[in-house]
Amino acid sequence: MFESLIGLVAIIALFVIISRQQSRIGLVERELGALRSLVLSGAVPPAAQSSEQVDDNAPADMAPDAAAATDIVPPEVSASVTAPAPATDTEDSTGEIVSGPWTAPEPAPKAVDPAELPGAAKAARQSDVETALGTRWAVWVGGIALALGGLFLIRYTIEAGIFGPGVRLAMAGVLGLVLVAGGEFIRRTGFKVPVQGAAGAYIPAILTAAGAFILFGTVYAAHGIYGFIGPALAFTLLGVIGVATIAAALVHGQALAGIGLVGAMVTPVLVASQAPNPWALFGYLAIVLAATGVIARMRAWTSLMAAAFFGTCVWTILYMTDARGANLSAILFIDAVTLAVLALVWLARRGDETGQARVFDWPSIVPGLFIAFSALGLSVDPVFAAAGDALPGAVVIAAMVAVALYRPLALPLLYAAGLVMVLIYLGIIPPTSIASDFSGGALGVDGLPVATSNALTLRIGIVLGLVFIGAGFWAARRFAAGTQIRAASWAAWGVIVPLVVLLALWFTFGNLDRDFVYAAAAALLVVIFAAGGEWIARAEEPPLKGGVAVSFALGGAAIAGLLLMHMAFDSGWTTILLGAAAIVPALATRRRAYPVLGWISVGAVIAVLGRVAFDPTIVGAGFLSRTPVFNWLLPGYGVPALAFGFAAWQLARTTNGRPRLAMEAAAALFALLTLAMLVRHAMHGGVIDTGAMTLAEQSIYTLIAIGAGAILVAIDMRSPSSVLRYGSMAAGVASVAFIVVRHFVLLNPLFTDESTGRIPVFNLLFLAYLLPAVAVGALALYTRDKRPKWYAQMLAVVAAALAFAYATLSVRRLFKGEFIGLWSGLGQLETYTYSALWLVIGVALLTAGVWLKSQVLRIASAALIAIAVLKVFIFDMSELEGVLRALSFIGLGAVLIGIGLFYQRLLTRAAKEG
Repeated sequence: MFESLIGLVAIIALFVIISRQQSRIGLVERELGALRSLVLSGAVPPAAQSSEQVDDNAPADMAPDAAAATDIVPPEVSASVTAPAPATDTEDSTGEIVSGPWTAPEPAPKAVDPAELPGAAKAARQSDVETALGTRWAVWVGGIALALGGLFLIRYTIEAGIFGPGVRLAMAGVLGLVLVAGGEFIRRTGFKVPVQGAAGAYIPAILTAAGAFILFGTVYAAHGIYGFIGPALAFTLLGVIGVATIAAALVHGQALAGIGLVGAMVTPVLVASQAPNPWALFGYLAIVLAATGVIARMRAWTSLMAAAFFGTCVWTILYMTDARGANLSAILFIDAVTLAVLALVWLARRGDETGQARVFDWPSIVPGLFIAFSALGLSVDPVFAAAGDALPGAVVIAAMVAVALYRPLALPLLYAAGLVMVLIYLGIIPPTSIASDFSGGALGVDGLPVATSNALTLRIGIVLGLVFIGAGFWAARRFAAGTQIRAASWAAWGVIVPLVVLLALWFTFGNLDRDFVYAAAAALLVVIFAAGGEWIARAEEPPLKGGVAVSFALGGAAIAGLLLMHMAFDSGWTTILLGAAAIVPALATRRRAYPVLGWISVGAVIAVLGRVAFDPTIVGAGFLSRTPVFNWLLPGYGVPALAFGFAAWQLARTTNGRPRLAMEAAAALFALLTLAMLVRHAMHGGVIDTGAMTLAEQSIYTLIAIGAGAILVAIDMRSPSSVLRYGSMAAGVASVAFIVVRHFVLLNPLFTDESTGRIPVFNLLFLAYLLPAVAVGALALYTRDKRPKWYAQMLAVVAAALAFAYATLSVRRLFKGEFIGLWSGLGQLETYTYSALWLVIGVALLTAGVWLKSQVLRIASAALIAIAVLKVFIFDMSELEGVLRALSFIGLGAVLIGIGLFYQRLLTRAAKEG
């Protein structure tokens, strides 16, 4: 049934192709006559000119591509010609086939654009369909039909019993060889592709591919079905066919090489053996890989090379999955062959290795990933690790670094080797061990230390860390004046790997409390990285500009210094020294204007913030003294604040960039934190991490924030800075938010019934409302001409609200005493006093608004008086009795009349002045 369906489809396709081909032949004959007439008349179409300029020395495998550029002349042009003449084929002096027109090239004084001729678009559409059917589809279907026909012939003879197995296989082999020979014969006897779009259907290559396909099937049947030949001979024959097919691609194109490579890589699966020999497998793969590398290098076929690497590496990983039966020497052999083919064959003699055109060669990614994976397996897999294969795994990693150093385009090998080192040494840390079991096909985290956490791992880590440092800094200096990305990559991995190794070894083998041996190693890394960064910077162009590679080196020195402090000092001293360390890179900007130096200071800020967020007590709650002020909080927060301020001052005189602004903000933040933490410590009896916040404590924080806003404004006036400008406004807004949320609502004694103190004047209300009112009012007055208008107006309104709250709550305390909660009720005299007081405050605000020429205060006065009016008419009328009610209305009336008279006098004076 299947064969009948294929036959029917083939007959229909053949009928369509033949009918189309007849019209196509007629069209080609007319075009030939048109081209000849145009040449004789002196007018050559542009397409013909371009095709005539094809290089006569182009290789044969490029002929179809060159021929694809040849255009065709519309039928309208050919129809106007009455004397067609046949053309003659041409060949170059080397005997190779040259695609293009069939006439000798002649210079044309004037070109005719076929697109301008009538009917050009219609002819182009017709030619597209005809080209697809008559040139490409016919060839493709024909090639597939030939390959399937050979297999069907073998099957038919089996079912019919016409010939024996040996004869049938011989016939199939002969058919395959005939197809290969036919393809070569057509190629050598003048095959050309004269039609646009037919280059993708190169007939010699398709015939050769069909022949190779039949030969693969014949050899496999001889071994796998009939058993005529043994595994060794079948393996050899299939390999020879695959390699020969790849070699034939030199003259037939990359597609044929892909077919041969697939057949060669599938061969080990087709040939089964009772006692598989890994050396035979990897020896065969080495030959295929080397042959493919040579051919891909000659033609610059990157996809073919990447596919060859992929197939070889997949076989290696599949072999390693059987870890208990794996042969270490065979694994190392194929890894070495892969690296050798990459370095000595594929990347050999490339002129752009140090240029800017390409940073890396993308086929190198494939061997980099797979070889690194095999190195990871040798180092981490329990079976390999127990056999002591961690050392060969380290050798593989070192070889990857060496190849990347020898061939700069093999940069992916560096990334792969560095990533594997990071995974291996993060995996030896006991809490986060990465365990791998290749035999079970799993890779995961099991929380247990792997078998490689031993003295050998320590020694390997030290040696490979030195390898990465030496190679990384040497290569970074080599490329510093040219390819910046390549230099940065080497410098980065030259820093990352040693730091990860040091951290992992310290966590695994060192003393986490204090370890001077590892601290000395960290100090040595600080010196090496800093000196390496300077060494790289001297090779830059221009020298000492501090590029990305230098930034990685100096950043690594900073991280090594961070590890040094954690290894050598306890918690308190580590925080203090980290803050003080921000001065060092700031001072270094006096000698070198490297951009990274300022950001290293910012990194110190981040490190200190992380430490105080983890432990706000600096030394731990159990070791913090209860002595006010003079305890670990003062140097723990104060020293970083001073150091950050000095670093900002220094950076302002050297680099003066964004790091300076960040250091200014950090200095202001830690100054506030110092005061806030000392206040909380003092008000909670030496304990800062327990106890609910009180209004008194919040009042101190609010005053600190207000003062910080004023200080930042004053500093900004002397040394303008966007950080200081917006930081001062942020402090003011934060202060207002604290006041509105906490002073007026959450911690208000009216709602909490908190004790206001027994002292008549200097009590909680004085601290929580009067002092903030004065401070906010002074800040509003100070910032009137220095900050946006809305900011000063906001502060003025809040100051008026605080003053109003202080006066009102003071009246409440006068009548109720120490506790002024709302649930204690209101007396008539107290109610009348509020009305009188609010009117007085309203008049005072009006006076201040006129004197200070502040519209905000005048509006606040109007609002407060309006509240007093509502209170008198709504509340006092119903609650007060007798003389108090009368006095309330009399006072309100007198105040309102006085305000009206005041405004009339004010407006009259303004009118006279106008």
